[in-house]
Amino acid sequence: MPGAIAIIIALLAFPVIAIMGTVTIAALLGWALNSDAEERHEGSELIDVNY
Repeated sequence: MPGAIAIIIALLAFPVIAIMGTVTIAALLGWALNSDAEERHEGSELIDVNY
């Protein structure tokens, strides 16, 4: 019986853990790419119209 409870808990927790991991990866990738773009195009007159 304890094994079945552990499996149920694992099945309920896995989607939450997977989604949060994906969100974290997306946030880090977005931050890194935004920083890279700002660094590469520093001084461009088009950056002022992006916001």
